Amino acid sequence: MPKINVYLPDELAEAVKAAGVPVSAVCQRALEQAVRRITAIRETGLGSPGLDGSGARFASFTPRARTAVSLALEEARAGGAAEVGTEHLLGGLLAEGTNLALHVLRAVEVDPGQVRRELDALGGNGAVSAAPARFSGPAAAALELTVSDAIALGHNYVGCEHLLLGLVAEPEGTAGRVLRRLGAEPRLTRRAVTAALAGYVHLRAQDQAAAERPPRSSPESLSEAVRRELRPIVQRLERLEERLGRPAEG
Repeated sequence: MPKINVYLPDELAEAVKAAGVPVSAVCQRALEQAVRRITAIRETGLGSPGLDGSGARFASFTPRARTAVSLALEEARAGGAAEVGTEHLLGGLLAEGTNLALHVLRAVEVDPGQVRRELDALGGNGAVSAAPARFSGPAAAALELTVSDAIALGHNYVGCEHLLLGLVAEPEGTAGRVLRRLGAEPRLTRRAVTAALAGYVHLRAQDQAAAERPPRSSPESLSEAVRRELRPIVQRLERLEERLGRPAEG
């Protein structure tokens, strides 16, 4: 049976040994899942991009991410495009309107409204077409990077934030060029996603703790509560920008 070496940080290796984790079985299971996800999304670039009947291909996508892809298909059709390009996937992210990727863009000082204007300036042919036949090469590559990023971050789902990372990292597509030109540099964006996700974990823990506490006699206003709970995210992103040599604004 072939052998694959897996390198771990010293602390994790010691923890694995101490816990008696069956490394081979765990790695096999994780690799099987990763291969299935990447193979499924890779096949997306070879067939129809529609979500109907493609549950296996997009099974790990969150509802918001699936909505973003659906909106991308609609945008490509409305623009008369023969293929769904990275610009349509980015447009779908923007059109969905409620996802974490938009917060990440703002955190790295990229205005989603400006991104939308940049995409609109590119334009289409103005004619509504039938459903696009397939994803373009760069779009298919961006989707593959999307799934790879989710796996690399240890997530069992694919969200809009992963799609943003895939679009930023893909070198040939329009979306990546627009995002990078506006300041969404891949390393900075990845760090911002990591920090934002850590902040949301914190928020969920805080919400659960608040739900278990008895009600306060003089509750704080909603805006005060939001500011208080978002403070850890802001602080993380400020430290992130400082480490990357981009001083955060006060």
